[in-house]
Amino acid sequence: MRIPSFKEVRGLLAEGVRQLVEQPVYSAGISAYRLGVRIASFRNPKAKKLNEGQKGIWKCLDASISPGHRYIWIHAASLGEFEQGRPLIEKIKREHPEYKILLTFFSPSGYEVRKDYEGADCVCYLPFDTPRRVRKFLYKVNPEMAIFVKYEFWRNYLHELWRRQIPTYLVSAVFRPDQFFFKKRSAWYGHWLKWYTKIFVQDSRSKDLLARIGVRNVEVAGDTRFDRVTDILNARKAIPELDAFVGQKGDAARSPFVMMFGSSWPADEAVYGEWLRRRTQVKAVIAPHEFDAERLSRLKEIVPGEVALMSELRDNPAAGEGKRVLVIDCFGLLSSAYAYADVAYIGGGFGVSVHNMNEAAVYGIPVMFGPENSKFIEAQELKTLGGGIEVADASSFARNADRFLFDPEELAKRGRWAGEYIREKTGASGRILSALFNQGK
Repeated sequence: MRIPSFKEVRGLLAEGVRQLVEQPVYSAGISAYRLGVRIASFRNPKAKKLNEGQKGIWKCLDASISPGHRYIWIHAASLGEFEQGRPLIEKIKREHPEYKILLTFFSPSGYEVRKDYEGADCVCYLPFDTPRRVRKFLYKVNPEMAIFVKYEFWRNYLHELWRRQIPTYLVSAVFRPDQFFFKKRSAWYGHWLKWYTKIFVQDSRSKDLLARIGVRNVEVAGDTRFDRVTDILNARKAIPELDAFVGQKGDAARSPFVMMFGSSWPADEAVYGEWLRRRTQVKAVIAPHEFDAERLSRLKEIVPGEVALMSELRDNPAAGEGKRVLVIDCFGLLSSAYAYADVAYIGGGFGVSVHNMNEAAVYGIPVMFGPENSKFIEAQELKTLGGGIEVADASSFARNADRFLFDPEELAKRGRWAGEYIREKTGASGRILSALFNQGK
């Protein structure tokens, strides 16, 4: 029997002390957060949904989890992470029907939209990450595998999965130097990453960052979002209201130039509004990120007298006649609506962060976006390739938009670069699936 070295013993003691201190402090923080949600639920609708959803977890699991079945547990924090993990879920269902899928969400914005998702055998909220709830959840589900999507680092879940020797994976992850894993004061977070069986990252930079803190259970597999937008492209259906408003590409009656403004915020409208009012030959489609009656009223004034709502066209197809701007006042159409555009502007880049630009680029059109895009690899790569254009203010937006409006060759060239970029990035779901099930060995 080998006697451990002094360095190894010291490391084990340090790890034991860290665990004794870290777990109670972290769990107390989660309990305090849970209490905060319960208090906020009296006035905040989102907190109320989360609180009510938490109450129904055990009943949902009792009704849906069947003893004797083999489960893969997949967790997505919210809707965006779900869409990122969806290609992998559907590949597992097709290629490994011997498994059933448990899908969990933490955010109501994900659960409420996808609670009836047919690709999963059970959909519910994730119980708060306290030791008792974690043990109860894993006892009921007894998953053979756990998969977390992109940014999910629940300390007690990860440790208990590791302790039970349940293979646990993080997919489509991306890491940046400014994250807490890589700062001295919070470097202890990095130990959590070692509890994953494997981390599938989007790029080699992430792998190198993790290697610096001793995390080597890492593989570069790419981003599953590229597979998702390609699936959407292939399954796209026509939108009658847009057919009537702008026409399909290739139709003789189609509008000469169509600009799509996806996930638009008021800060974005301040950037493109003046250009849109001035360029009367342009037809525009605006999909606001959020909308209520007040927001829609303001959007109808972006080009006074020339804006129609999609709901109005559904009720009366003639409502779009003589209008230049159509506002999509419903959810679920944006990814298909980009197919009607010659150029897309992606909102959010003048706020917290730019939204999903792959949904537009997959159609082979240039994408424009604001300066808050540093967290997204695809934004940096599209800028480098020329298929993506960053705009700093209203004047730079107008300059670039005019270039596409008046130069068809430039428009076609940059659109081609954007489409080729997406096609070259597909395949992450297949690579991850192969690694999960040890195929090809």
